[in-house]
Amino acid sequence: QVQLVESGGGLVQAGGSLRLSCAASTRTFSTNAMGWFRQAPGKEREFVAGISWNGASTLYADSVKGRFTISRDNAKNTKYLQMNSLKPEDTAVYYCAARDDIRVVASARAWDYWAQGTQVTVSA
Repeated sequence: QVQLVESGGGLVQAGGSLRLSCAASTRTFSTNAMGWFRQAPGKEREFVAGISWNGASTLYADSVKGRFTISRDNAKNTKYLQMNSLKPEDTAVYYCAARDDIRVVASARAWDYWAQGTQVTVSA
């Protein structure tokens, strides 16, 4: 079982930056693919970014490519989402996720563990 705890959300102006963190309470963190999803009001949860178990492979949604960077520190059981050049359309609740597999996939149904979510609001 993997427990995930997020931090780092908040309010920022358009063009600004935020960094989200997600700490995993498990000794098997290094074998889990990790990902970030987001959900805006009235919309479905969507994939944002993912990273394979060893960090060698990453995947990004087209809407965030070049602006967001996902990374992980297996020694600290923590992963990060650096968000730069934020836009109002990035406003959503962001969720950290993990799956019992080393590979990243974009479908939310394939992810096994979820954090509670953190609000990110980008003002125009």
